[in-house]
Amino acid sequence: MPGRRHPVLVDCADDDTYLIDPAAVEAAVTTRTRAIIPVHLYGQAAPVEQLLPLAGRIGAWIVEDAAQAQGAGRNGMRAGSLGHAAGTSFYPGKNLGSYGDAGALLTGSDDVAELARLIRHHGSPRKYQHIVPGVNSRMDTLQAVVLSAKLRRLAAWNAARREAATRYDAALAGLAEVTLPRTLAGNEHVWHLYVIRVPERDRVLSELNAAGIGAGVHYPLPIHRTRAFAGLGRAGASHPVAERIAPELLSLPLFAEITVAQQQRVVAVLSAALGHGRGSGLSTAVTTGY
Repeated sequence: MPGRRHPVLVDCADDDTYLIDPAAVEAAVTTRTRAIIPVHLYGQAAPVEQLLPLAGRIGAWIVEDAAQAQGAGRNGMRAGSLGHAAGTSFYPGKNLGSYGDAGALLTGSDDVAELARLIRHHGSPRKYQHIVPGVNSRMDTLQAVVLSAKLRRLAAWNAARREAATRYDAALAGLAEVTLPRTLAGNEHVWHLYVIRVPERDRVLSELNAAGIGAGVHYPLPIHRTRAFAGLGRAGASHPVAERIAPELLSLPLFAEITVAQQQRVVAVLSAALGHGRGSGLSTAVTTGY
């Protein structure tokens, strides 16, 4: 269809941060590119500062997907303030979660903010006056009350998540089969998810779940393998990192209130699933890392 715009997907940069590859973005953009959308994944920010000069050259916007990085920082700035605009989700499972579904648009531009306010309210600044096409996307009062109360606790909850991630790092460091997550230099991670890579991921996950451990898989398919984007015409070989890591990704339980004992059990069962004895000294490592 003439004039219709299609998304162009690019690979992640490496095997342990899983963040967008700026070099792949550089190779993919054209003069028709209108926006570059870096995803802040698992709790840490993408290297947006590497994309801004490129966006400036081609006249594109940087629109951050900040839904998994509430409170995260990069080079002294907060996720959501690194580009021209950002979207975030307050789904209950997020670091800052509402009672139900909610979300927000973030921007430093008064013009963009005003337009967003119009669009979310039927394109209307006042009743029966419609300036632009819009939708009903107003946050209800109950969600706002819940989020306002939780926002005051977000920094402490994120700090607790960082402590828990440090304990996992220490406990799992001796397992050669496990690829640990890496924090990109300049980032302040908030650990929305603690994602490792393991061989035979599906078997390991089944053993963890059978033991009552709520491990899971986030994004079992790279997005270019999903039916929704099957028509983009970009071969899987163009995304080798995503293809390689997707079958190995495993999310371990992590939340602000997770206890040392709970993490000890996760590590013990994971160790056994990988062929190590439960008495491997990992519990001591978890306690020491607290």
